[in-house]
Amino acid sequence: MNVDIEASWKQHIGAEFDKQYFVNLTNYVREEYLHHPCYPPGKLIFNAFNLCPFDRVKVVIIGQDPYHEPGQAMGLSFSVPQGVPMPPSLINIFKEIEMDLGTPMPANGDLTRWARQGVLLLNATLTVRAHMANSHQKLGWDRFTDAAIKALSAEREHLVFMLWGGYARSKKYLIDQQKHLVLESVHPSPLSANRGGWFGNHQFSRCNAYLESQGLAPVAW
Repeated sequence: MNVDIEASWKQHIGAEFDKQYFVNLTNYVREEYLHHPCYPPGKLIFNAFNLCPFDRVKVVIIGQDPYHEPGQAMGLSFSVPQGVPMPPSLINIFKEIEMDLGTPMPANGDLTRWARQGVLLLNATLTVRAHMANSHQKLGWDRFTDAAIKALSAEREHLVFMLWGGYARSKKYLIDQQKHLVLESVHPSPLSANRGGWFGNHQFSRCNAYLESQGLAPVAW
């Protein structure tokens, strides 16, 4: 099956595209996009991969599924386009960055600049029907994104995996912790963050310290 995804990713996980589960998945998603409003726009479904080639990944941030309201989802976990109000989780991410690194809150929530620095902003599920959270969760996307995580774990070294909340933390078993740094915390959503464990976790400075210890450039968060 021909999938429009960046060439290095095709090289490492392209075998997934010919498996029956992925054929079934793409057929279903195509029908969903034909008959219902779905997000992100079709051309942005693989945006996380296209902006961040396999060999340039330094950090992986795992989200659950795309924003399901109009104009928000752009194929990058937690990110919204310029001009779209920042969701509460993203505001809490920026608040923690400001507390941790002193970097002031940005003017918008577009995280493309992170992706271009090697931060893979990976939602476990890559599509969603409008107004219906998790509506595409059991279609097979997780099998595909798990394959991407496993490939990074096996074939790269010294990556930082940021696992926020129970769902992301359930992916920990896919990662070789002898080769990579895994940083876990509660989810940045207000419900979780306000209970404690998000603010003051210093994940962003810890991530950069690890990257620098491996001779890699830190991320300009």
